[in-house]
Amino acid sequence: MGKPMSKATARANAVKSSIRAHVEHVFAHQKNRFNLFIRTIGLARAEAKLTLCNLAYNFNRLIFHERRETAG
Repeated sequence: MGKPMSKATARANAVKSSIRAHVEHVFAHQKNRFNLFIRTIGLARAEAKLTLCNLAYNFNRLIFHERRETAG
């Protein structure tokens, strides 16, 4: 259908996909657990909403690790 990827493009794609794999689960958790749906007027409000959601996610991760540490 198309041309095969060059080696440089394949390497760049591998780097991007490895980073994406580490980040996507965080956004999926925020979308599902916190009902993250950013529909605001203005970049500042969208950034504030995302910052608060990231803060809540990080607190949840901290609680998870603290409970796991005390249980084990």
